[in-house]
Amino acid sequence: MPLTALELVATDWIALHPEYHSALTDVDQALAAVYDVEGGRTNPFLHLSMHLSISEQVSIDQPLGIRQAVELLAARRGSLHNAHHEVMECLGEMMWASQRSGLPPDGERYIEAVRRRATRD
Repeated sequence: MPLTALELVATDWIALHPEYHSALTDVDQALAAVYDVEGGRTNPFLHLSMHLSISEQVSIDQPLGIRQAVELLAARRGSLHNAHHEVMECLGEMMWASQRSGLPPDGERYIEAVRRRATRD
């Protein structure tokens, strides 16, 4: 059966994360797992969801300017994958700040955080 456009994007990101393959194929294990940062365990579902969110943001350039910021960061890092991991930190910070303040996510601040990363080594 043909994959949807979103499934195709997801398979590309999954392929870049072999450390998550067992969690993605063993549903019982994945549901029983505890993904705590303190224990050094990244939630594979959250991680891959963030890759998909960033891919979607870039594809529609929303918030406006994110496409250019991610492209600049990817060029600077020599890897879209590495750039995505840095953008995830910016995205996570934006969402955390929004939740904490009760205000909508600040897209401009998010883009500026990505741009700052693109200008530093």
